[in-house]
Amino acid sequence: MPRKVRQLIADLEQAGFVNRGGKGSDRNFIHPKGPRVTVSGGAGDDAKHYQERDVKRAVAAAKE
Repeated sequence: MPRKVRQLIADLEQAGFVNRGGKGSDRNFIHPKGPRVTVSGGAGDDAKHYQERDVKRAVAAAKE
């Protein structure tokens, strides 16, 4: 069962990412160390596999 977009956002915020806003359902997150990631969709929507992959990579890059 896919995770929800709200869970991806929680993972990003826990890792220190800040929501810079966006247009429509897009949310642009940036980390002080440089990684950026965009998450689209409503909070209750199922996350796409590429969104989960992008969030995972961004969190890993922020920890380095």
